[in-house]
Amino acid sequence: MVLKNKKINFKIVIPIFLLAVISIITIYSASTYISKSMGNLALKQSIWYLIGIVLVFILIKLKNEYLYSHTWTLYVIGNILLLSLLLFAPEINSSKCWFVIPGVGSFQPSEFMKIFLMLTLATMIHNFRAEYEDPSIKEEFIFILKTFIVLLIPSVLTFLQPDTGCVIIYFIIYFTMMFASGIRARWFVIAFLTIVLLLGIIFLIYFSNDKLFISIFGNNLFYRFERIFNWSNGSGLQLENAKAAIGSAGLFGHGFNNTPLYFPEAGTDFIFAVFASNFGLFGSFLLISLIVFLDVSIIMLAKKKILDTDKYILVGIVAMLVFQQIQNIGMTVGLLPITGITLPFISYGGSSLLSYMIIVGILINISMEKPHKYKYK
Repeated sequence: MVLKNKKINFKIVIPIFLLAVISIITIYSASTYISKSMGNLALKQSIWYLIGIVLVFILIKLKNEYLYSHTWTLYVIGNILLLSLLLFAPEINSSKCWFVIPGVGSFQPSEFMKIFLMLTLATMIHNFRAEYEDPSIKEEFIFILKTFIVLLIPSVLTFLQPDTGCVIIYFIIYFTMMFASGIRARWFVIAFLTIVLLLGIIFLIYFSNDKLFISIFGNNLFYRFERIFNWSNGSGLQLENAKAAIGSAGLFGHGFNNTPLYFPEAGTDFIFAVFASNFGLFGSFLLISLIVFLDVSIIMLAKKKILDTDKYILVGIVAMLVFQQIQNIGMTVGLLPITGITLPFISYGGSSLLSYMIIVGILINISMEKPHKYKYK
C-alpha cells in the first residue's frame, strides 16, 4: 500500500474531510437558486472530491521530489494553457478563463497555475540559497529579476482573460515566498514604494479623467476599478441579498436547504452566504474555526525538520489559502470588494477543487517524508 509504514497527519486530513461534507451539503442547499441546466452540482462536487482523493494518493506515491524535479515543465505547460485560453477558448461572461469540455464541464488553467508558480519559486529559492550562502546585492538583484519574470508571464496572460482575482493571488504568493527566502529587506521597501507610486499615478488618472484612463488602460480595467471602488456603498442585488440572508439567519439560521433570498453565484463566490443563512452565527463560527484550525495545522508543519523547499511551499500555500478565505468571506459580508475569489474546499468548481487536492497531497507528503538533501535545476 502507498501509506504503509507512514504516519498520516490527521490534523490535515480530518479538517479536509469535514470541509468536503460542508461543501457538498451547502452546494445542495444552494441548488434552489442554481440553473437546472448546470445539473446536480452537489453530486458533481462529490465526484470531484473522489477524483481529488485519487489524485492525492497518486501524489503520495510520486512524492514531492517528483514535482520539484519537474517544476519547469509544469510551469511551461501552465503558461501554454493560459495563452491557449486567449487564442482558442470561448468567451463566457466577457471572459476567456475556461476551456469548455463537452460532457464534463469547464477547465480553468489559472487555478493550477497558482501551484505551478509556487513550485517554481520554491525550487528557484532553494537553488539560489544552495549556491549563495551570503549573496551580494548584485546577485540578489539578478535573482529577484529572474523570479519576477517568472511571476510576470502568467500574471499578464491571466490579467488579459481577464481574471484579476487570480493575478492578485499570484502576487500574494510571490511576495510572501520571497519574504521567506531571506533576501534583504531593502528590496521590499523598494517594491512597496514602486507599487505606491505606480498605483498613485493610475488612481490619479482614474479619478481625474475617465476618458484618458480608458484610452490608456481600456474599458476592462476601468470596469474592474468601478467594481472595487463602488463596493462600499453596498449596491447590487448580489451583495444586498447575501447580507440580508446572513443578517436574518440569527444564531442558528433558517435551517438546512432554506435560503430565503436569491443571489447569483450562490454555489461559488457566495457559498458562505448560503451556509451562514442556513446555519446562522453558530454554524458560521464553527466553519471559521475549522478553517483556522486547518491553517494553523499547515503552519505547524513548518516546525518539523523538513526540507527548505517544503518550507517555501508551505509559505505559499498558507498565503494563498488565508488570503482567499479572508477575501471570500469578507466580500460576502460587505467588508471587502467583490473580486470573484472562491472559498477554498467549499465553493463549487472542478478545477479549483482539484488544485486544492493537489495541495493536500503536497501537505501530506511534507508531513510524512523524512528530510534529505537534494537540489533541483
